[in-house]
Amino acid sequence: MKRLKAKWQIESNWQLFVIFVVFAITGSSSAKFAGPVTEFFGITKDFGWYIYWPVRIIVIFPVYQVLLVFFGWLFGEYEFFWEFEKKMLRILGLGFIFKK
Repeated sequence: MKRLKAKWQIESNWQLFVIFVVFAITGSSSAKFAGPVTEFFGITKDFGWYIYWPVRIIVIFPVYQVLLVFFGWLFGEYEFFWEFEKKMLRILGLGFIFKK
């Protein structure tokens, strides 16, 4: 835990706990929202697993990004999650979004 706190520049165990809770809620929520979103676009399991699951995973990705910052804000850790989000998108090659 000490390494993780140092890496993320977190000072308290409570803050670490809140961050873990936000990650858990975000992951569960984005997976839950992906179902109705894919249904809205008419993508069902009838298309076959090779279409349904890749599309669902592609849908989960942007939903997860938005929810991560939202739940981070809701739990009072907006700064941490905003920086985390920018770092993650830079790693994925989407850092140009944040250039001024």
